[in-house]
Amino acid sequence: MISLSQISVVPIISECERQEALQVLRATYEHEKGWVTDGDQVFSPDDLDRFGVAWFLARRGREPVGVLRVMFNPPLEVYAQYGFSPVPGGVKFDVTQFVKRSRVAEIGRFAVLPAHRKNHYIAAALMRAAARDTLERGFTHYVTDIFEGEQHSPYLFHTRVMGFEPVATHDVGELNCSHRRITMVLDLQSAYLRLRRSGGWLFRYLTADWSEALHRRLAGEATVLREDISVPHFAEAVLI
Repeated sequence: MISLSQISVVPIISECERQEALQVLRATYEHEKGWVTDGDQVFSPDDLDRFGVAWFLARRGREPVGVLRVMFNPPLEVYAQYGFSPVPGGVKFDVTQFVKRSRVAEIGRFAVLPAHRKNHYIAAALMRAAARDTLERGFTHYVTDIFEGEQHSPYLFHTRVMGFEPVATHDVGELNCSHRRITMVLDLQSAYLRLRRSGGWLFRYLTADWSEALHRRLAGEATVLREDISVPHFAEAVLI
């Protein structure tokens, strides 16, 4: 039985750590899924010096087993080409209000080695590290794409556990996959409040190393930093 104490996550800041991440990405994105022709191209060395991108590496002991990337203020010109459609019968999404109040980060490149995929602690550990970093930067929402019907899609984890809501679909994207993409949004404060009400281990684990100030902000007891309205947002390109 694998315990949480065996799983560690570090921000990727060195070439050595990037090479460990590439082991995971080559095994999953290139060899297993065939989503890319060259796994080495998924994680550019330039990302190590980019403040707008954060990569995280999960290890079991010393073995690299999982990877996750967060892109802050994702490139809207790319998304604008995808041809998004609203989800039929999905959550009502007020684009105008979303753009006014939100600072959006894209969470993706979520990969776990096949042999460790049943160990949900790895996904939880990656989300813990990413969420804290994202919130400390003042971002309020995550956006992500999930492949509809893909065998190892994290759709259920994202929707049932984390609280992501489907808002749009599109047929093409960066990766070579025939499945339709479902674009989902997570309100980080709403997720915090929902998980806190549940009182389960996941909330305690995800927030165990948070500062009191961060808890107060997510609980609505402190003033939230105002966003820089000069920075364009994901929703402006996707759903307007």
